[in-house]
Amino acid sequence: MTGESLVNEDWTRVVSRLGGAAQLELSARETKAFLRRREIPDAVTLLRLMLAYCLGERGLRSTAAWAASVGLADLSSVALFYRLRQCGDWFGVLIENLLAEAAPKASRCRLIRIIDGTMVPKAGPAARKNSELWRIHSAFDLPYERFGHFELTDQREGETFDRIPVVKGEIRIADRAYLQPERIATVVEAGADVLIRASWKNARWLDAKGCPLDLIAQLRTAKARGRIDRRVWIKCKNGTALAVRLVAVKKPAKAAAESRRKARRAAQDESRTISKETLEAADWIILITTLLPDEFSAKDVLALYRLRWRIELGFKRLKSLIGLKTPPGTNPSSAKPYLLAHLLIILLLEPLVREFEDSPHWAEAA
Repeated sequence: MTGESLVNEDWTRVVSRLGGAAQLELSARETKAFLRRREIPDAVTLLRLMLAYCLGERGLRSTAAWAASVGLADLSSVALFYRLRQCGDWFGVLIENLLAEAAPKASRCRLIRIIDGTMVPKAGPAARKNSELWRIHSAFDLPYERFGHFELTDQREGETFDRIPVVKGEIRIADRAYLQPERIATVVEAGADVLIRASWKNARWLDAKGCPLDLIAQLRTAKARGRIDRRVWIKCKNGTALAVRLVAVKKPAKAAAESRRKARRAAQDESRTISKETLEAADWIILITTLLPDEFSAKDVLALYRLRWRIELGFKRLKSLIGLKTPPGTNPSSAKPYLLAHLLIILLLEPLVREFEDSPHWAEAA
């Protein structure tokens, strides 16, 4: 099944998943996406038109011609573009409803929520010159194998660890870009456990007495053993200290050599001299977590973090299967619904993902 098939033979299923024709009509009117029955008879037809344009390879003129040829609606490309610009808030509501319908509940087996974001460049020479982009902030939930949250912003809003609401009892996993002590504390206070990749120099490490902790010295001491599992603190900007568990595992020789090669290449690309400490730290996977050692061993913590690749597959589906790409045109009022249409379709497709996904289910692969 493809994204475009969802606006053809699978259309009845789409309408049903979105609450039915009456619910679509109501939400379209409430968001002012559909107010008058002119060229388009109802909200269901409007949605089908918008998805046909956003997901297909047709331009505005070709989509309008297709709609007339199949008896769907008779309108100009200008009218179609106007309708698209009115659909941003409506698509946002439809996405919210789908997410709420399948919202996971943390159970004894714990919800695993992987946090990350992906970017789509904005169109136009001015946007390219200024590196302007659309940022999609996301959460991917396991074992449900689905996106549990989407938020669309531009490049002015960065990735923050506490942006996505907490489900009490969840285990929130993220890479080193989300090592933000104050925001981590907010998530923990809301009832979640966290598991985040760290680097040796992107945190102010403290010991039990509040004194600076030399992480590189800790790695050197543990080199023969190949593992660290201890309590440490990270200093916050407000002067407080966040208590976490440090789990560091030495990489196999081949993986360590590859990490050092990448670190040298990155330093070369940025015209800087790489430090001895950075090369030493490249030999290690450094993680911080609030998971208790009595419940999750260091081996368990590492296995959990390795599940982070699942969100990368989710983004791959979004871009290759659904065809998420730079929206045509430079106007935000048309670009936003174009992107939201793709997010809406991935949510509709996810219940069927096991039918066409090549990779194994996370529980089977763990």
